[in-house]
Amino acid sequence: MSTPSPDLSILETRVYRGANVWSYDKAIHLVVDLGSLEEFPTNTLTGFTDNLLQLLPGLREHSCSRGRRGGFVERLNEGTWLGHVAEHAALALQQEVGHDIRRGKTRSVKGRKGHYNIVYGYVDEQVGIAAARLAVRLVNHLVEADPEFDWDKEREAFILRAERTSFGPSTQAIIDEAVSRDIPWIRLNQHSLVQLGQGVHQKRIRATMTSATSAIAVDVASDKDLTTRLLGAAGLPVPKQESVRTADQAATVAERIGFPVVVKPLDGNHGRGVCLDLKDADDVRAAFPIAKDQSRRGVVIVESYITGRDYRCLIIDGRLAAVAERVPAHVIGDGRSSIEDLVELTNADPRRGVGHEKVLTRIKVDDAAVALLADQGYKLGDVPPAGETVKLTLTGNMSTGGISIDRTFEAHPENVEIAEEAARMVGLDIAGIDFICPDITEPVRETGGAICEVNAAPGFRMHTHPTIGEPQFISKPVVDMLFPPGAPSRIPIVAVTGTNGKTTTSRMISHIFKGMGRKVGMTSTDGVVIDERLVIRSDASGPKSARMVLQNPRVDFGVFEVARGGILREGLGYERNDVAVVLNVQPDHLGLRGIDTVEQLADVKAVIVEAVPRDGHAVLNADDPLVRAMRRKCSGQVVWFSMSEPGSEEREMIDAHCRRGGKALVLEPSERGEMIVVKHGRREMQLAWTHLLPATFGGKARMNVQNALAAAAAAFAAGAPLHDIRQGLRTFSTSYYLSPGRLNEVEVNGVQVIVDYCHNAPGMKALGDFVDRVGESMATTSDLGRPSRIGVIATAGDRRDDDMRELGAIAAQHFDVVVVREDVSLRGRERGATAELVAEGVRASRDAGARCKQLEIVLDEIEAVRHAMSRANPGDLVVVCVDKHPTVMSELENWSNQAQAGSGQTTDGPVGDPDFTT
Repeated sequence: MSTPSPDLSILETRVYRGANVWSYDKAIHLVVDLGSLEEFPTNTLTGFTDNLLQLLPGLREHSCSRGRRGGFVERLNEGTWLGHVAEHAALALQQEVGHDIRRGKTRSVKGRKGHYNIVYGYVDEQVGIAAARLAVRLVNHLVEADPEFDWDKEREAFILRAERTSFGPSTQAIIDEAVSRDIPWIRLNQHSLVQLGQGVHQKRIRATMTSATSAIAVDVASDKDLTTRLLGAAGLPVPKQESVRTADQAATVAERIGFPVVVKPLDGNHGRGVCLDLKDADDVRAAFPIAKDQSRRGVVIVESYITGRDYRCLIIDGRLAAVAERVPAHVIGDGRSSIEDLVELTNADPRRGVGHEKVLTRIKVDDAAVALLADQGYKLGDVPPAGETVKLTLTGNMSTGGISIDRTFEAHPENVEIAEEAARMVGLDIAGIDFICPDITEPVRETGGAICEVNAAPGFRMHTHPTIGEPQFISKPVVDMLFPPGAPSRIPIVAVTGTNGKTTTSRMISHIFKGMGRKVGMTSTDGVVIDERLVIRSDASGPKSARMVLQNPRVDFGVFEVARGGILREGLGYERNDVAVVLNVQPDHLGLRGIDTVEQLADVKAVIVEAVPRDGHAVLNADDPLVRAMRRKCSGQVVWFSMSEPGSEEREMIDAHCRRGGKALVLEPSERGEMIVVKHGRREMQLAWTHLLPATFGGKARMNVQNALAAAAAAFAAGAPLHDIRQGLRTFSTSYYLSPGRLNEVEVNGVQVIVDYCHNAPGMKALGDFVDRVGESMATTSDLGRPSRIGVIATAGDRRDDDMRELGAIAAQHFDVVVVREDVSLRGRERGATAELVAEGVRASRDAGARCKQLEIVLDEIEAVRHAMSRANPGDLVVVCVDKHPTVMSELENWSNQAQAGSGQTTDGPVGDPDFTT
């Protein structure tokens, strides 16, 4: 038997930023290769489990599939594969930095021995990815020791990295409170800038500053001299102070104020540069450069030293939320241990960690601490008497190793009033008021205390995780201030997916709600549209575009076209959608990203159905079996739409659904035409005649009849009144203004031209049906006999060869002349290869007796359009399946203008007309 080698490696990493095919929530997806370790489960690796649990003791708490504490340890002892171990190690590492993530799964990759899909949740994606990489290195190290792998250093480096990219405790506390209230959030940068809410309802926070925080108030709080003067003018207790720029000035001011004094930077924070209890001019001069280094403007404050304890009063929205006593970092002698040993013992407290990793920060012995020890008559190696308190810092900041004691319910009412008044004077919605006084339970005006500082963006950690006392849930009043009870935080979201028709249906839905006065943000393959203005021109059917809409402060309604590629690449990019619309699932894009069958494609598109909440709706096509099956994945209500005739199996299912109180939209045929009917329970409401809807071309464009049904069903599910839905459908046309690149009809010198985005075989079937219906009704205006149909077709290079051939075969059945072109992006194919495959399908269909008489290959899109137009005579029909519709429409306009100007673009007679070709 071979020996195990450290072969575990990561082949692929994906970050899902919303619901995806693996999880209802955001997740990281790894594809790993075990290599030789595929033959070695954990029970065959001597000492592996014990060593792993020693390095990551948190794994003992993992329940795994057993559903109980210790379940994962049982799996380790029984034998599990190392990909599964890497998943749990990545989760445990995230938990070590305070990210409470427990979701994960490991599944083998079908048909690839030793390859596994590892999927697990994350809070911060950078931390989640770093956790995976460290987990893989750890597993390999435990299989075969790596002399260059130092676990303690690697773990500490990971924690420090997590601290740099993760939210601080204050930001995280606010986000946790928002999540508990179902308020969505989006991280706007790599630091602490966060958007709470969506669209028009959004608020922003950065640490503990909010959208309501006044910039002027922050500037005032940053200027300690100005703050003191304002508070003093209001009659609030403040120390005597003056601002200086030189050490000599500082000494002179200190003499005038009276020793002892404090020297601190004018605009510093976190207690940096603050020197306390200076007893003579020499001390002041020595402290001056320390304070000046931390002052952005080079100005230093000299103020009288107020003796007493250090208290932080947190004021939120004008009310006291919490009070904490801050005790500087210190050790207490036991009569046996040196100060250095006492520091090490104190840092061994499991509550202490690196930076903000845990509720307390490890004490750091630096030059300032050594100097402070010397002032107290100690060195690091000295042994202080039992019970003796030895200070290691002068300020009580948590970030320097201090501790906090909750005093919220002990503060004297007069002190509470003073703190609230101080916040009002400065103008901060969230303020940290620093009191120095003998006892917060006694009025500071009587005990001689004072307000020494007012802080913007105060930290919450000392209040949410006090060392002694009860934690205060101070994030609640912050969120109450931003989102008062009953205030909305989400905008309605309608997500639309399917193989064909997504863009047109999305535009119809947007048009309906725009007519209702809503500010609609829409994403589609053409770009991002905000309130009918195209702001981004690109394929915007992915998750990044959806987040762009949700970040726009004008948008109060979202309509997202959701493509297969975006779901597979990043997930939805948002948490949930109120209405999910699935139009159809047909064979397209197969063979890409592991999606080889139409059933797998249906599972991908069903993600938006799974993202429907209990009070939401899924609008499903009852005529498509794969879409119909998605009803089982919907937590909310199902709204059916169907073009099937009364008495069909689909209609019987819909009738049974409506008898149970359900909703559906169907077509009811009559002598006057087809009527779109809304069914809700036992009620039936007529909506509109299909032939009166401009987008349906008098009912001939059956794909747009279906799209209109879906759009009306989505609008009905989203709460739109019927008269607004009717008005929206009646005013929506396939003009280039409202629906660029989708069944746009233009007339060029007597030639009827249809511009459409059709690019796959199912779409070509629908387009061919429309061409046949239009062709039957076209008047014979040509002197050459019946009008000719000329099609310019293409498909994307990443389709399968058979799909390309099928597209050509279908086109040959509906056009007399087929011109095959190619897109600008070849998607991995050689120039001309895609067109040749499409042409093969045309030839095969033509040889089997299809309508097509002529086949041309013109690779460039504009040249193909020119070629088709040169062959057309007045009365003919030209259908152009476009890639870049703006340039095609511009070319058609130029063609028309040049012909009218007599530029010679037109010909005197027919050019290769198929009616004359044998």
